[in-house]
Amino acid sequence: MLKIGVMVSGGGTNLQAILDSIADGRLPNCQVVTVVSSRPGVFALERAKAHNIPAEVISRKSFETLEAYDEAVIAHMKKHDVELVVLAGFLSLLGEKFCNVYKNSIINVHPSLIPAFCGRGYYGIIPHKKALEYGVKVTGATVHFVEPEYDSGPIILQKAVEVMPGDTPETLQRRVMEQAEWKLLPEAIRLYSEGRLKISGRHVEILQR
Repeated sequence: MLKIGVMVSGGGTNLQAILDSIADGRLPNCQVVTVVSSRPGVFALERAKAHNIPAEVISRKSFETLEAYDEAVIAHMKKHDVELVVLAGFLSLLGEKFCNVYKNSIINVHPSLIPAFCGRGYYGIIPHKKALEYGVKVTGATVHFVEPEYDSGPIILQKAVEVMPGDTPETLQRRVMEQAEWKLLPEAIRLYSEGRLKISGRHVEILQR
């Protein structure tokens, strides 16, 4: 059984996609053992509570240094025997210490086709605003392994989503979530749980069964 720790900052729709995939059998050997939020009062914490998953708020603002924050999150994950850390709409930066302890065991979903519209400052609805400003015809989502730099790390999966005439950042955000994020993140977890992701430098090979 793969023990997963999910990190969130908002409503937790990607967390819900993971929980739904576990419930309906698409992630048969996976269990979310803890949820960590960077902010209090977010709805993702209610989702965790509804599924009897231990949840805790660990805010970066509560620590003087990034290293101290890393140590607190590491201690929490170790306490719950977490094997895979999933960033599901998590908006804080994790430091080098955390990334080293969980090297190749942290994955993130980002709402664009990396390397487009990514990096520092590109979070939440901002990638969708930028996609519309640039006039792109296609956007999407990416799941990747996490390294200390924002939105870096080897890419696991990507899915393109068409930009429609009349789209607003909000309608585009919703379509990217529904058509890409909520599908890609559980699929990446499944591949990881089956030992089918092989990292070679900057590339991830998906091994056949």
